[in-house]
Amino acid sequence: MKDLKFEQKRSLSRLEAADQLTAIAAALREGGEAELELGPGTLSLRIPDDLGSEIEVEIGDGEIELEIEFKWPTAPTRAAPSRTAPGTKEAATRKGVPAKPGRSRTGAGKGRSAKR
Repeated sequence: MKDLKFEQKRSLSRLEAADQLTAIAAALREGGEAELELGPGTLSLRIPDDLGSEIEVEIGDGEIELEIEFKWPTAPTRAAPSRTAPGTKEAATRKGVPAKPGRSRTGAGKGRSAKR
């Protein structure tokens, strides 16, 4: 089941279609929280830095169909950068444990006694 689905079908002039694509392009360029004016309402989306895309063209039955699709996860995939200044006590701790100088907190270096 989808969390949300928005679908809009209507006839547009070529210029209206271009304006709609321009608004989508501006939202993609800016990223973050974007608002798109679509018909009578506004659609607010969180747009990440990286997303998947698909372009599909179908020709048949006297019509050309062009689909441009973008996909991204609903949850952020990257940790937000710390807003704490480097060198402060809060920046040097994780879950209340002080960071050890010269060691990574990513798990690298664990299991040093393992045979290689």
